[in-house]
Amino acid sequence: MTRPAPQPQDPGNGPVPADGGPRQSPPNGGAVPPPDHGPDPHRTATAPSAPDDLIYEHGPGRRVYYTAHQRRVDVTALGQLALALPAFLMSTLVVLLVSSILDGCLGLPFWIPAALWLASGALVFHRPTEDLLARYLLGLRRPMPQEAARLEPVWREVTAIAGIDGALYQLWIEESDELNAYAAAGHIVGVTRFTVEQLPSGQLAAVLAHELGHHTGGHAWSSLLGHWYGLPGRAAWRALRAMARSVVTPARCAVYLTVGVLLLAIGGLASTAAAVLYGCPLLLVFPYLSAAVGRRAELRADRHAAALGFAPKLAEVLQIMHANEVRTRQKALAVMGQRMERESTPARLLSTHPDFATRLHHLRHHL
Repeated sequence: MTRPAPQPQDPGNGPVPADGGPRQSPPNGGAVPPPDHGPDPHRTATAPSAPDDLIYEHGPGRRVYYTAHQRRVDVTALGQLALALPAFLMSTLVVLLVSSILDGCLGLPFWIPAALWLASGALVFHRPTEDLLARYLLGLRRPMPQEAARLEPVWREVTAIAGIDGALYQLWIEESDELNAYAAAGHIVGVTRFTVEQLPSGQLAAVLAHELGHHTGGHAWSSLLGHWYGLPGRAAWRALRAMARSVVTPARCAVYLTVGVLLLAIGGLASTAAAVLYGCPLLLVFPYLSAAVGRRAELRADRHAAALGFAPKLAEVLQIMHANEVRTRQKALAVMGQRMERESTPARLLSTHPDFATRLHHLRHHL
């Protein structure tokens, strides 16, 4: 990978002095503590602040080198796009059918709806659209001042180590008491309130490095594109199923037959499209392939965090998540009076996330 000529960059505060500033950074990465505005209405209880155990070597005033290529499309992202092709073809047929109806009824040119639908994929990288997606679909909010003072220095350190311009991404908070984070769309990095408040800075950095790996590997946007371009086909299928369930009287027998023919036609088109692309045998294992690609994406994001030096902290986070999962399952089974059993093989194969033992096994080379 080629690098551009080194340019002094300051992700947060403008130009950098020529001498690069002092070596040591303030304990919290240079962030000025926000004024006290009273209790945070979003917090259910006042939790003690997590320890700041991260060494900040790229705080304000330090020279940061950005890589020449901020994003790439790895094998996992290509696999996600390939597996979305049957749904894309099915949606294309639905859009073309709607376009022909509009052309016949309203005189709207046939190509306009199809062209608009194809071009709508660019909204994945459109910041205002991402804001709407984050707020109203994912249920996220902007960080409060205390959360921003805690989160932004850690994010700046992680992105600086990776050579990525952290200002390209937007940090969001999910109101949840669970340990979790995720990458979405083109620039969204969501973290739960529990993760920000309770994890030490080193573990928080490992979590953010994992989510950054999803973005730089193309996993987030390719997954969203596959979901977006499959929406018309899924919507048509659900509409036809709803129509079929609503037909219950003999007087509507003709409508029932028509809906049945349409259902068979759409199912046949989808099966034909998938068979042409992948062959009939792969249709049976298609859900398993999609889940396997999702698990591979998680492992690659773990590898990205480990390559940045966060493998030990990421392993600690995975152990905490595993303990929480076991505790939650034990409580649920105790309520029902059942014993905890090992997850079945089909369930593991259909899971989009690897089990924690597998993730820790792949991290052992970096510990």
